[in-house]
Amino acid sequence: MVTIKQIAEKAGVSPSTVSRVISNDSRISEATKNKIKKIMSEMNYHPNAIARSLVSKTTKTIGIIMPYSADQAFLNPFFIEAIRGISKYTYNEDYCILITNGFTVQEQIKSLHSLVFGRRVDGIILMYSKANDSVLEELENSKIPFCMIGRPVEYNDITYVDNDNILAAYKATQYLIDMGHNKIGFLNGSLDFTVCVDRYKGFRKALEENNIPIIDDIVVSLEFLQEDGYKGMKKILESPHKPTAVLATDDLLAFGAIRAAGEMGVKVPEDISIIGFNNIPLSELIFPSLTSVDIDSYKIGATAAQLVLQKIKGDTEVKSRIIDTKLIMRNSVCSNC
Repeated sequence: MVTIKQIAEKAGVSPSTVSRVISNDSRISEATKNKIKKIMSEMNYHPNAIARSLVSKTTKTIGIIMPYSADQAFLNPFFIEAIRGISKYTYNEDYCILITNGFTVQEQIKSLHSLVFGRRVDGIILMYSKANDSVLEELENSKIPFCMIGRPVEYNDITYVDNDNILAAYKATQYLIDMGHNKIGFLNGSLDFTVCVDRYKGFRKALEENNIPIIDDIVVSLEFLQEDGYKGMKKILESPHKPTAVLATDDLLAFGAIRAAGEMGVKVPEDISIIGFNNIPLSELIFPSLTSVDIDSYKIGATAAQLVLQKIKGDTEVKSRIIDTKLIMRNSVCSNC
């Protein structure tokens, strides 16, 4: 294996200078850094991460905690896009990511303890927000730098990244109302999660402001899975109060809803209009192409990575961020036909 001493000899510098280049010491000029990095590349030298972490007492790794088991979480493209944003930002900062999860709350907490007390990561990104969350409580007690994706419920001093989900759902519902719909169904994820509670609040607010009644039969909360969108839409369409439009709080739910409508002989958008959330790439490829609220999942992930790294580096003034949303209009909505 190539050693720091061999790199130093070829570069004509001391081994300590090579070590400072590896640690990106600001006292070393850019010219010297570039020269040594070029030699390291030519000699196929890779710094020993374990040795570096022992010296610097840092791991250069960010932990990611998923909301539930990976076999479900990775079925939803939101998490894939958000992690892509995290990965890109951390890579540019010379950090790695370590994804952990559990099938139960107890398993999540066990994984968290392994990351934090095993000193395997320098900071954490929690990929969700929900009320009465034991994992969040453990994070607070651990004192490790962390950032949440989603608005926290119980705490006011937690750093987080989110959309204004109340406003986004309000605008999407108002768009349906402006298109002539006054009987609107709502297909939501689990109300355990803050994002689902907030999107329901926005939906309800738009209906109330327009004096449109909320019909319980056509408001359904399940999970953010396509199969649940299918089941939920069948329930909505079997209601005696069948709506002319449905707002789904996730594109996967909307995909399932479109499939259920097709099987029941209900045409989209001629018989029922559908709006989704997240604007995943498949939204414009399905038939009909799906009108969806673009939440910029990639930017949410990248911003969460930026904020947690700022905290790791000692910035005590890190502010939470709200990412703008935009309604992308396609072919799944028409005026009340």
